[in-house]
Amino acid sequence: MRDLVFVAFLGLLFAAGFRKPFVFVLTYVYIDIVSPQRLTYLLLNSIPISLIACGLAVLAWAVVDDKRDTRMAPRQFLMLALLLYCLWTTKTADFPVEAQFKWEWVWKALAFAIFLPLTLRTKLRIESLLLFMVLSAASIIIVGGIKTLGSGGGYGELNLMVSNNAGLYEGSTISTVAIAIIPLILWFSKFGTVFAPDWRVRAFCYALIFSCMLIPVGTSTRTGLLCIVLLGVLMLRDVKRRLTYLAMAGAAAVMAVPFLPSAFTQRMETIGTYQSDASASTRLAVWMWTLDYVKQNPFGGGFVAYLQNRIRYEKVAVVGEGANQTVERSLEVDAGRAYHSAYFEMLGEQGYPGLMLWLAINLGGLFRMEVLRRRYAKAGPEDAWVVPLAAALQNGHVVYLFGANFVAIAFQPFVFMLIGAQIGLDTYLARKRSEQTWSPIQRRKKGAVAA
Repeated sequence: MRDLVFVAFLGLLFAAGFRKPFVFVLTYVYIDIVSPQRLTYLLLNSIPISLIACGLAVLAWAVVDDKRDTRMAPRQFLMLALLLYCLWTTKTADFPVEAQFKWEWVWKALAFAIFLPLTLRTKLRIESLLLFMVLSAASIIIVGGIKTLGSGGGYGELNLMVSNNAGLYEGSTISTVAIAIIPLILWFSKFGTVFAPDWRVRAFCYALIFSCMLIPVGTSTRTGLLCIVLLGVLMLRDVKRRLTYLAMAGAAAVMAVPFLPSAFTQRMETIGTYQSDASASTRLAVWMWTLDYVKQNPFGGGFVAYLQNRIRYEKVAVVGEGANQTVERSLEVDAGRAYHSAYFEMLGEQGYPGLMLWLAINLGGLFRMEVLRRRYAKAGPEDAWVVPLAAALQNGHVVYLFGANFVAIAFQPFVFMLIGAQIGLDTYLARKRSEQTWSPIQRRKKGAVAA
């Protein structure tokens, strides 16, 4: 039954796509974020629906869509360079067979992010893309929020519809994304046009934000808690009454503490005592191994190069209570530990060139959104939505880059779609400015001919 429901849903989207080609783009966004094939039992597991949707989107754009004044932004060329570089490192990888599995989804994420801005020619398309991204992630987040309220969750225990611990269904990844989309949700609650921001839309937005805040609690991920703190600081820039905001945020945090499950509070206590936690201790050891590895392999070892690591780390535990407390130290040995950091993931797999390209793509996005915030700071009512959207995209991107310190999400498709939306917004506004610059000249020429 579940298979048939998804087939009917996708069939309706594809049918609509023959009339509105951009629907194919939105279909791919939904499929790539939610991965409905993971939720089904048989039929969709055997069909490459993601590749089909992507092919239809590109074909519809090439054949039907308007391509006047189509322009490629510098970051699209950087992503193309990163794509080609990753292809080369995959061919020369230390583990070529295992690397091929990661390459099969990485190239699609990069290729679609390069293609996506070409389709974002109108404000409606930009908003529709972001709306689909938020709602697709919300389909996972709402389930997680409800289960957190019901059971309290726990580290590695919260089931987000599937038991597959990959993509957005992984605890630290969904926690980072859930907090990163909060600025976009707030933007929709004020400036959305697909769904006019009446009381019903605002109520849903605020409920979704609450659910986003519950995800780090339900997954008991330290990354999510730190992302919440960072987002609270970032939002200080845009609030009008900062002291009131700080007072309300502090009061909300204090009132929330008694309701937090014990699994969450115990997990958060390990932030200050990382040596007693194997997860944190192994991360530091893997990071040191990666730094030593790239000294001998400056171009990286290709995807999943971490499989060859052999690490030793010291684990410290406090045993007993009060005066009877003792510190026990033990030397642990592990192998094939993942990077647990996007920065070290890029460094170990793609070396210094790959890391520099990846940083340029991401930091370039923060810079361009800052340019838009300053350029449209005094815009008229018709462009009042621009600065808040640029700020939302910038803040969400900063949260991602911060969360990426602790989870290997360098090629997370959701974030590359966010980057594509940034480029689309930038090029759309550039076209608008270009049209406004030339229209007076055209009017004068018509007037001269009439005279």
